[in-house]
Amino acid sequence: MASAEKISIALPSEMVHTIRNAVATGEYASSSEVVRDALRDWTYKHRLRQQNIGDLSRLWQEAISDKTPGRSIDDVFDRLEDKYQSIAADEKK
Repeated sequence: MASAEKISIALPSEMVHTIRNAVATGEYASSSEVVRDALRDWTYKHRLRQQNIGDLSRLWQEAISDKTPGRSIDDVFDRLEDKYQSIAADEKK
């Protein structure tokens, strides 16, 4: 791990209670460990969201650039109607 730097932060009392409880129950050895673990989790989720946004943007661009004809609305509704009629028939059995 990189060298540690001490900072001071202000947290709502509910968060402070959660941190202290995690240490008191032995889940973590120190308040710093709780905060580090939370930041690692946040960093992972943040990177994943950024990746998902990039993927979504790429897929969106591919979709709007695709000039091949899609399905007609009638085809889509016919397929959905068949699907749900089949489900309804199965539920009656």
